[in-house]
Amino acid sequence: MRNAAETRTKLLETAIQLLWTSSYHDIGVSDVCKHAGVTKGAFYHHFDSKAALFAASARHHWDKGKDELRAIFSPEIAPLDQLNSYIDLIMNKQKKQAIPGDAEVCVCPIFTAGGQVGPEDIEIQDCSRELAEEQIKYLASMIRGLKGEGMLSGDADVTLLARLVFQFVHGLLTYGKVFNSLDTVRSDLRVGICRMLDLRCEFRDVKAEEASLSVAG
Repeated sequence: MRNAAETRTKLLETAIQLLWTSSYHDIGVSDVCKHAGVTKGAFYHHFDSKAALFAASARHHWDKGKDELRAIFSPEIAPLDQLNSYIDLIMNKQKKQAIPGDAEVCVCPIFTAGGQVGPEDIEIQDCSRELAEEQIKYLASMIRGLKGEGMLSGDADVTLLARLVFQFVHGLLTYGKVFNSLDTVRSDLRVGICRMLDLRCEFRDVKAEEASLSVAG
């Protein structure tokens, strides 16, 4: 029998697992309870509503992955290595979350849920915004480093570029999901980010860019 802390953790992890494969509106409290193996009484002991659960679940999921992000964007790591590791992280998460024979590409369930809800689920929107801003801060620190080392052409607006990279990544994943094509994500991800940042040519993977443009053409 689980104790209260174990039950809460199980609900948090079940909620995010369900979000990877279903939309927020398609998941009910009964679904969460069934997959978590808990009663509705236990659910409402820990959470006042579905929105409260999913907001807490998103933060729980984010906190579990923070160490990985901190390691990637550590000031001790060269900015260009940070960029390469960030791109690798995105692709590795795709491999981990992909459903064989079904969905090749998965989009961030937290950010997606924020765009699916209305004013009645303001907790979800607030959480989605909060976690997006957290990730954008990490990207800004990386871009600031690239700029400081003279790797970017022009005088980049760091905050704007960080926001644009975040938007591009999530837009590309959504595009890849629609076409169910991980190859598209793989070929366009690095090229798109490097061009958006205006990374100087000597720091780009030129062969990868040429291959991507060849496929697109």
